[in-house]
Amino acid sequence: MEVQQSRGNVGRHVVKHAGEKPYMCGECGYKTARKYHLSLHMNTHTGEKPYKCGECEHRAAQKSDLSRHMRTHTKDRPYKCDQRKHTGEKPYVCGDCGYRTAVKCNLSIHIRTHTGEKPYKCDQCDVSVANKSHLNRHLRKHTADNTTLTNHQKKHTGEKPYMCGECGFRTTRKSILSAHKDTLDAHVATHTGEKPYTCEECGHKCGYRTARNFDLSKHMRTHTGEKPYKCDQCDYSAAQKQHLHSHLAKHTGEKPYMCGECGHRAARKSHLMVHMRTHTGDKPYKCDQCDYSTAQKGMLDQHLMKHSGEKCVESAGT
Repeated sequence: MEVQQSRGNVGRHVVKHAGEKPYMCGECGYKTARKYHLSLHMNTHTGEKPYKCGECEHRAAQKSDLSRHMRTHTKDRPYKCDQRKHTGEKPYVCGDCGYRTAVKCNLSIHIRTHTGEKPYKCDQCDVSVANKSHLNRHLRKHTADNTTLTNHQKKHTGEKPYMCGECGFRTTRKSILSAHKDTLDAHVATHTGEKPYTCEECGHKCGYRTARNFDLSKHMRTHTGEKPYKCDQCDYSAAQKQHLHSHLAKHTGEKPYMCGECGHRAARKSHLMVHMRTHTGDKPYKCDQCDYSTAQKGMLDQHLMKHSGEKCVESAGT
């Protein structure tokens, strides 16, 4: 079948049945059934952001991303609470084991642990899974294999297409450049003291400011209540990825990080690092208004409230 010669919705509909994905990215091997989707995907490699906000200088690679951004200006909050998390109500019950949940689709997913049904199939190998999120995670392995090969080949060619406009740093990968820019912003701020990213929700109350846009995005979840990281074994969801990792350890009971001084074990490396300060006496978090220093970021946040005289919710990464 020549999909390129097909026209409109009929051609795209035929592709759904055939499973054909004729449009392929030359950078990482990503495949899609629609040319438009490939064009959107290419923006992840070129860094092109054609969609511009009319209210500020923000630019986005996809129209949907711009629509999400616009809510910071319009204050639109289309996602409404269904109250069940507050009431604790869990009306959907598994007849086999008594598992209860507040969300009907979660029960459908759970039932598959009894039936063995795996409706989500990988189109690149024989793997099939019960949960869509598991399939997405599996598919990243295929993409990672192609991306890893492409990045490895650049080591031989010496090609470094991604360049920092501030200092001339070049790299083979866009993700490294993004991390570099974020680190560069934070580093420059240590000299200038500049924190250009301000929370509009609490800016006049707590004065939350940060040197990195990434940290502001995390902070905003304290206002929106957004919790994008979801546990695939229960109803738990978290605003930050590291919180989900900590939660998952409750299911597995795994604590792979051990203190060599006293044998204390932790589920996360960061928790072990905090624990180690009880042995080293290290207090890396210092108040910029007095001589106070502490081993934990949370303790510094509480201390800063004494200076501000207000009860405010602070976020990491200031």
